[in-house]
Amino acid sequence: MGTLWFGGPIYTLQEEGHKVEAVLTEGDKILQIGSKEELETNYKEFIHLRRDLEGSTLLPGFVDSHMHLIGHGERLIRLNLSHFTSKDELLEAVKAYSKQFKPGEWIIGEGWNENLWDNPEPVNKDDLDRVAPEHPVILKRICRHAIAVNSLAMQRASIHRNTDCPDGGVIEKDKQGNPVGIFKEQAQELILSVVPEVSEDYLKVAMQAAIKDAHRLGLTGGHTEDLNYYGGFWKTYNTFINVIEEEPLRFRAHLLVHHEVSEDFKGAGGEFLKGNEWIEFGAFKAFADGALGGRTALLSHPYADDPSTNGVAIYSQEQLNDIVLKARKMNMPVAIHTIGDLAFDMALQAIEENPLQGSGRDRLIHAQILRKDLIERAKNLPLILDIQPSFVASDFPWVIERIGHENMTYCYAWKTLLGENIPCAGGSDAPIESLDPLLGIYTAVTRSKVDGEEIYNANEALSVYEAVSLFTKGSAYAACHEHDRGEVKPGYFADFTILKQNIFSVPYNEIHLIEVDKTVVGGEIVYEKNQ
Repeated sequence: MGTLWFGGPIYTLQEEGHKVEAVLTEGDKILQIGSKEELETNYKEFIHLRRDLEGSTLLPGFVDSHMHLIGHGERLIRLNLSHFTSKDELLEAVKAYSKQFKPGEWIIGEGWNENLWDNPEPVNKDDLDRVAPEHPVILKRICRHAIAVNSLAMQRASIHRNTDCPDGGVIEKDKQGNPVGIFKEQAQELILSVVPEVSEDYLKVAMQAAIKDAHRLGLTGGHTEDLNYYGGFWKTYNTFINVIEEEPLRFRAHLLVHHEVSEDFKGAGGEFLKGNEWIEFGAFKAFADGALGGRTALLSHPYADDPSTNGVAIYSQEQLNDIVLKARKMNMPVAIHTIGDLAFDMALQAIEENPLQGSGRDRLIHAQILRKDLIERAKNLPLILDIQPSFVASDFPWVIERIGHENMTYCYAWKTLLGENIPCAGGSDAPIESLDPLLGIYTAVTRSKVDGEEIYNANEALSVYEAVSLFTKGSAYAACHEHDRGEVKPGYFADFTILKQNIFSVPYNEIHLIEVDKTVVGGEIVYEKNQ
């Protein structure tokens, strides 16, 4: 028996502006689309339920192409530091939060961002020693490419002035050579490796919180990278199965497979796209560099505001080549984190030397700092770029001073990339940024913060159709699901994002204010605002 959806604008996204009056679904799939009268006539005996949109706008379900699902849940259930505008506010929050824990228990906070502070001086061990001396403390920077810790945390990890820094990492030190409590990239593992392993219940609570929040924001699925953390592959993978399939809390999870869990992945019989309609395996994930906030994104030139560094290469070119080759031997495409232009260059070289022979598409994630020659090389390869439009709102204007005006021509160049016919998918990198896809769409269209006071490189602004397509058709294409997701079309999954307002007709500066009315996954309403 079927369900008829009608009563508001229904955009199929098959092409720009294409609308229908009604959609008929059966189970978890779309059976037919067309005029309400036509579907009522042809399927009169088949229709058992009618869903009146009451003027709301129906779109294909939003899917975040790059996120960390459990990490987003942790941000919701842990101490959230992302909204503080000064170091003093942050430290007061840590002090208050620590009082609910017994002495000796770990305190973990998420999301500090010194770029929001009047005095952008990162928090360090001395600051944390003052407010939480009885607890080992870890505060993760918003980018998750750096952590600030206190003295007790370093004692637990046996860190001292002569501790060897791992390749691809940075231990910040004072003039006397003593660690100041800031660890970047691979050096973070020196601390994180001694933190007690989280429980299965903790992971379950975090994932439940993340998925429910995703539903609230209109997301029907996400491409997520979690499997190398939280106690390893099996513990994390089983959490996905327990929450999404067995509970069930419906969400289409496309799991990127970090190269460091490849043996467990093989042991589980894992293969690219193996799984079911709820949980499947995606590309082989690796990091080529870090992030701009901590100056660990790898640039081809020195940082304009700190010429002593051009960033951090997580791996040498040879090592990165070997990682891609390993993926190829497993018949896997790769998904490589590349923020800086030199990291992007290295990733392209690794892919060019080890071309994809099997199914799928390689993915380069972030692609923020580019050059014309890199774009020319990228468009000749079978790959897709995972971009995060909301980075424009969070990184500008400080990124201009950091990178240098003369190096900004092809940075955050979403319109240029689409104009060169390079496929792009839209994501958030949550918990690094807000998970809200409407905020991402707003930023892609306006090239501004939510206050709209300043526009950054307006010629790279996308149309609303292009921006919405990033989070629908783009995400489907990135996961090789363009045949059954990302559009409202017969045979496709009945995954819908239903908005109170029409995203194609509201003023651009109101896009981020649109309310999600309902979220539908597999024909089932999983979120309803009025409920």
